[in-house]
Amino acid sequence: MAHLASLAEELARPWAAAVEGRRFQQRGGVRRRAQGAGARYRLVFVDRLVVTLIHLRHDLPHAVLAVLLNVDRSTVTRAVGEIRRLLAERGFAVPDRPGLRLRTLEDVFAYAQAEGVELRLDATEIQVRRPAAGRGGRRAFVSGKKKQNTMKATVIADHQGRTLWADGLRPGRMHDATAARAAGITGCFQHFDLVGVLLDDGYLGLSRDHPGRALTPPRKPRPGALPGRVEQWERDRHGHSSDRITVEHALADHKRWKQLMRWTHRRDRLPDTYRAIAGLVSDRTIMT
Repeated sequence: MAHLASLAEELARPWAAAVEGRRFQQRGGVRRRAQGAGARYRLVFVDRLVVTLIHLRHDLPHAVLAVLLNVDRSTVTRAVGEIRRLLAERGFAVPDRPGLRLRTLEDVFAYAQAEGVELRLDATEIQVRRPAAGRGGRRAFVSGKKKQNTMKATVIADHQGRTLWADGLRPGRMHDATAARAAGITGCFQHFDLVGVLLDDGYLGLSRDHPGRALTPPRKPRPGALPGRVEQWERDRHGHSSDRITVEHALADHKRWKQLMRWTHRRDRLPDTYRAIAGLVSDRTIMT
């Protein structure tokens, strides 16, 4: 309950500013009535936050939540849309740095260089509904790996599996390394020259472009190599896998939220939902 209260307090101010800014644009000028006038929200801010957390965690329909709270379904839909956006924009918690949030890839690399943290990066795919026939870009969501319509998220974690950053989701057909480049990782490697990132075999292109910085598993020896060389390769590969497995644990934490097991809603809402859930998971992991 204490964490819920602190989260509500953290989100209340940006929510009020966003609402007032939106109303300012709709009015085309300053307010004409005193603050507090007009229609009241049926749910107080804490209730709207709780409804959103339940929806993200268990994927209960808005109509069911409306019945539980004795409000109209549109009230729940409005609350979830507002709070989800705030959760997505708040960023990711930093271990041992209360109040500091990481919002961009540059923030993560700057933190890693200042604290001497070796990063782990990987991508995960979430199944989405197939776009309608005849719609442009339909093939972009077909994943060559999963043979399904998916969207791909790129995630960075530290050595303890704590989520530090998640990228906006991209169509599942995009290659993992291409998605990382699109997020701006090339510029980060150039400006933060002391940061190393552990990667899997899907990022060999990054490893060639940034040797010693983008660290992929060692290459398998050629046929006929000495037994000692093969044994050393097996030990090195196992060590690399053991060090990198923490980002897999972070991805598994995200997928425990039912909405990310399979996305059945509109695809344009998935990026905010993923960042909101990843940010909440980062809050929990730094406290354990």
